[in-house]
Amino acid sequence: MEYSHTLGSVRHSFASLSHLLACATPFRSGDALAGLAAASAEQRAAAQFALADVPLRRFLEEQVVPYEMDEVTRLIVDTHDAEAFATVASLTVGEFRDWLLSDDATAERIGSLSPGLTPEMVAAVSKLMRVQDLIQVASRVHVVTRFRTTVGLAGRLSTRLQPNHPADDATGIAASIVDGLLLGSGDAVIGINPVSDNPATVTHLLQMIEGVRERYSIPAQSCVLAHITTQIKAIEQGAPLDLLFQSIAGTEAANASFGINIALLQEGHEAAQALQRGGVCADGLVGSNVMYFETGQGSALSANAHRGTGGRGVDQQTLEARAYAVARHFDPMLVNTVVGFIGPEYLYDGKQIMRAALEDHFCGKLLGLPMGCDICYTNHAEADQDDMDALLTLLGAAGINYIMGVPGADDVMLNYQSTSFHDALYVRRILGLQPAPEFEAWLKGSGFARLSREMASNTGALDGMLERLLPA
Repeated sequence: MEYSHTLGSVRHSFASLSHLLACATPFRSGDALAGLAAASAEQRAAAQFALADVPLRRFLEEQVVPYEMDEVTRLIVDTHDAEAFATVASLTVGEFRDWLLSDDATAERIGSLSPGLTPEMVAAVSKLMRVQDLIQVASRVHVVTRFRTTVGLAGRLSTRLQPNHPADDATGIAASIVDGLLLGSGDAVIGINPVSDNPATVTHLLQMIEGVRERYSIPAQSCVLAHITTQIKAIEQGAPLDLLFQSIAGTEAANASFGINIALLQEGHEAAQALQRGGVCADGLVGSNVMYFETGQGSALSANAHRGTGGRGVDQQTLEARAYAVARHFDPMLVNTVVGFIGPEYLYDGKQIMRAALEDHFCGKLLGLPMGCDICYTNHAEADQDDMDALLTLLGAAGINYIMGVPGADDVMLNYQSTSFHDALYVRRILGLQPAPEFEAWLKGSGFARLSREMASNTGALDGMLERLLPA
């Protein structure tokens, strides 16, 4: 179906829904690289006008990636909740934007609507929104998940403690864990990116975190971000696994490039659920959200897996939103857009990274996901830590569930720049936010006091303290 809009005397036509979505997207380098970006600001404005007039129902009738060729599309279509969608079924994309910005769009109404929204619908409406709109709507939505801590409550901001080491050195990792805990980080997850992707490494690192957690009675969950097949093997070998991790994307072909499909994710989900390692949280509920997913705009394009209906490419932001449909299917504990990690080929500078992060957070929240963000950039991007400070503050105001805590904001294993333990303290203080309730209680209790006391008594002998934390 063709879409069009006339600006002045010029009629701008768009050959398909995917073409319209791509041209309506605020400019970013990845879409230009793929040949999908609007040719001019005028064409982009015309596409946004045309998109505003598209009925939401149209997204159920015209798929940007063919149903018969893509299991992500089949998941989106086959699990769509028509009853939930009925409340907005008569609206266009522009009218949906107006509704979301109205007082009628309460947290409860948006939450009940989420199962009826498709990723393409929320991607479309995000393209019509200013930064303040993305923040305003997302800030109303609180998606709460539980394992040993409760993440996503209003007035709370959690962190992933990310103690990576370029050689998987257990002493170095333990030192970073202690550093993060003493600075109030780790209530979302203590998550390590391993250098070596094998079950023995995964098991060893999980045992180390388990030892620290038990020694100081820490209400936290652990994760080693190996491939899902490696983690499943580690489970079979008796590893104390809490959250099961996997990177995901918005097309079947992109997921295949990661070595996964929906059936494999289901297998992993069932294996992690069977361990029943979740704790009793502050509200008396037992934590049962066990999946941790990471995504990023540009992942499908980087794998040449961004093609849609008619062979035309699909813009990277729409494909990112489609990844959230995969995540939503598994009721995850954490979803994290690693927004600037793939590089400037996809998000060129701080401005593009900022816009993309706020879009991702908005779209994920509308789809009912517990969104976090790795506020980050690579060293060859046109961005710096001032850009990240601005984005951190905006995401804090938007109600982000969690951010990263990396020693010094410099990941020495993955070689990129993120946010530090101190950055989390800053945004909590400036916005009046607290950690997860279970973790907040721990920080005020005997477990944290013991950690602080042992750290103080081992001044100058840190290695001896850390040796006691390492598994035999």
